Amino acid sequence: MAEVFGLFPTPFMRIAQVLGPSLVGALVEHFVASAQVANNASPNLSHTALLQPGDSPLLVEAASRIAPHLSEFGALLFGERLPWSLKEVWVNVLDQGGRQAMHNHANSFISGVLYLTPTHADSRTVFMKAPGGVDFSFKNDHAGVVTGPYNAEKWISPQPDPGDMVLFPSYLMHAVPPNQGERRITVAFNAIPTALESWGYRIAFSG
Repeated sequence: MAEVFGLFPTPFMRIAQVLGPSLVGALVEHFVASAQVANNASPNLSHTALLQPGDSPLLVEAASRIAPHLSEFGALLFGERLPWSLKEVWVNVLDQGGRQAMHNHANSFISGVLYLTPTHADSRTVFMKAPGGVDFSFKNDHAGVVTGPYNAEKWISPQPDPGDMVLFPSYLMHAVPPNQGERRITVAFNAIPTALESWGYRIAFSG
């Protein structure tokens, strides 16, 4: 009998309705006007400056809803429920035709996205294998190939609703294809634990 084991899987957590409609609406109303930072990759994408949860009572409330899930997701990464804090938060405003280039998030361990508006099905966040390093040099890629979890190069996240959140390791490459629908607004964030300890070595982090 043959068995297949998925070695060293990458966790991805989806949590529905982390934020209620009233908080979602208040975040959109408060922060969209301040999303004035241009994106170099797309003229139809803009951001707010990097924010701290304490910058607004709305972000304080959102952070309180996010925090329990950071601890749960962190336990998957590090094998222990640790205290976590949001390192930075920013709002993305993606108008029709705008896109987010492939990237990952430095200087953090957990990253996440809160969806504040409906997302067109063709503009869901796409996650990709990091380029180079672990793949074979020669690929089998043609119309007859059946794509599965062991040979796929990208994965399209589930269709989100306003108030939904996803969490993923900060090193995971991701992008947003050109927006085919109405304005798409999300809150992105990075998080760090208070400290990590390994056999007598302890590193403390501060947000």
